[in-house]
Amino acid sequence: MLSPYLENVFLIWLYMSLLFILALVKRDNSIADVGWGVGFILVAWWQHYFHPYPGSWLPALLVSVWGLRLALHIGWRKARQKGEDWRYARWRQQWGRWAVPRAYLQVFLLQGFFMWVIALPLVQAPGHHSWPWAQVLGIALWAVGFYWEAVADWQLLRFKAKPENRGKLMMQGLWRLSRHPNYFGEILLWWGLWLALLPHSYFWLSLASPLVVTWLLAKVSGVPLLEEKYKGKPEYEEYSRDTPGLFPKIKVKG
Repeated sequence: MLSPYLENVFLIWLYMSLLFILALVKRDNSIADVGWGVGFILVAWWQHYFHPYPGSWLPALLVSVWGLRLALHIGWRKARQKGEDWRYARWRQQWGRWAVPRAYLQVFLLQGFFMWVIALPLVQAPGHHSWPWAQVLGIALWAVGFYWEAVADWQLLRFKAKPENRGKLMMQGLWRLSRHPNYFGEILLWWGLWLALLPHSYFWLSLASPLVVTWLLAKVSGVPLLEEKYKGKPEYEEYSRDTPGLFPKIKVKG
């Protein structure tokens, strides 16, 4: 019998490979973003049905709420934009004749690897001794993070839907407290999920999940890519001087 860790390797590899085939057909690698949240839902319910433990439905439910909302949000945004996201289109152009194999390796399989790491808390059943305080605090952090991410995405979507805002920066609502409130919410909810599932027998291994999410969004694929797009624009430079990147700064009107 395969361990849950190896099962997830094969499950995620199969899922990302099928997503890659769909991307080839549509000639749009950015569908990887739509499939990101759905992949975690698949992993969470697989663990619940094939490796259940008391309360294993809870992380599956929390991940489903987050993953479904994210997939619908990105899918709706893609439907309005029509075409491949600018980041993936740029990579396709840069990779030239190697675009197909590099997309499989550097987009889909690489995302699959990170999915496996981030999903580690879902694989590990809690230990014999429960920590009710950790579960309550973790669920509370997850709820705050989910709210922060969902509201920030909704505010940005409404802002961009208005023609008069074309080319302008979103600096209202949660976006006046930090430049990337949706990423802050994402980081917070994964820390909350990790905490809610303590104690694990290998809690140090599952700690990689929120650490990797924080690192990816703060240093790799989140903040740096977006800030590169706006770098040098006077409006954004002024905005960045007064507004922190991730962690919100409460502004008091004087």
